Amino acid sequence: MWRNWTGDQSCAPARRSNPTTAAEVAAALVDAGSRGETVRVVGAGHSFGDNVVTDGTLMSLDALAGMQVLDAAEGRVRVAAGTRLFDLNRLLDEHGLAMANLGDINVQSAAGAISTGTHGTGAALGNLATFVESAEIVTADGSIRELSGDELRAARISVGALGVITAYTLRTVPAFKLHERRDRMPLTALLRDLDGHVHGNDHFEFFIFPHATEAITKGLNRTDEPAGVRSKARAYVEEVVLENYALDVLSRAGRRFPTQIPRLNRLVTSLASPSDKVNHSYDVFSSPRMVRFTESEWAFPRETAPEALQEIMAMITRRGFDINFPIEVRFVAGDTDSMLSPAYGRDTTYLAVHAYQDMAWREYFSAVQEIALAHGARPHWGKRHSLDADTLSTLYPEWEAFNAVRTDLDPEGRFANAHITRIFGS
Repeated sequence: MWRNWTGDQSCAPARRSNPTTAAEVAAALVDAGSRGETVRVVGAGHSFGDNVVTDGTLMSLDALAGMQVLDAAEGRVRVAAGTRLFDLNRLLDEHGLAMANLGDINVQSAAGAISTGTHGTGAALGNLATFVESAEIVTADGSIRELSGDELRAARISVGALGVITAYTLRTVPAFKLHERRDRMPLTALLRDLDGHVHGNDHFEFFIFPHATEAITKGLNRTDEPAGVRSKARAYVEEVVLENYALDVLSRAGRRFPTQIPRLNRLVTSLASPSDKVNHSYDVFSSPRMVRFTESEWAFPRETAPEALQEIMAMITRRGFDINFPIEVRFVAGDTDSMLSPAYGRDTTYLAVHAYQDMAWREYFSAVQEIALAHGARPHWGKRHSLDADTLSTLYPEWEAFNAVRTDLDPEGRFANAHITRIFGS
């Protein structure tokens, strides 16, 4: 039985496949085709929807990992698709390189993070897929192909619907350090000067708990300051005890006593004291995530985000939802590098909503989805949403172009589980 990180998605595949080379991937696909089985590829299992659930072949690329080619002078690296981000960061750092931006989870596989449109925050930076210069894919008939042009633009963010991507060529930057500053401020003041915060930092994000009036802000900026040396004990207290165990205890209390959630949310906000740290970029970008939750995230046009956030906050209060997890707000540059980029063609604000494990989420996420669609937002491909092809096709200018590539690369729907069928229509 396979389960995702959250533990609320599971399946019993007919067989498992753990290839170590692209040739072994090809052989496994031909074998699955001979039995008429669908194939889904799993990374670290950090998608919250039913993206990889299958009763056919479940393929893991964990054994297809590592750096294959390095061009340090040009800042280009070839990495196997199953490489976990924390390993990629270590390998790059050994050669004086780094990813220009990252999300706050570093346990994902490269393929899983890129193919679902995973992103960090930074007004001038795109999602991880914008760093992909080429990709190797194995198609359903066992062909191994190097993608370029429109095929590459379709494959960068493909939700695993085109084939099995086995390697990426990534554009990197010289290694750098970041100065992180965390603070609290009234949400009204933050939204009043939101552009100043977003464009005044290399990377800016904030969190706001329902029923709280203050937001927790985080600004990251490049620096030449020396990396600060924190003791292991201090790092454990700050990143594990305060950010995880304390949140888990308060979340459990809210689940047990839901009428106390507003008070608990204000309490956990008050515990977030201002702090500074300087470290290597990949250490600052990532944070340990030990508290289990499920999530829905939407890519809003940048200018609509303040209004949408306030609508969501008011809706939670009006409808009496028991929500003891914060709303996370991040900022990404628009791009057209990927046909299915949620940030396609516009500067974007991502609003992410969460529900603590074993707490009700369906009505809450559905209500957020209604607000998102009213503002023309698009869903994060690795998070929960209930949209189908009829609605999704209206949100992406190159929807038909993507489906033309999909028809060409996977004419028999070898990679189409129930999730893929729902979002693409067949």
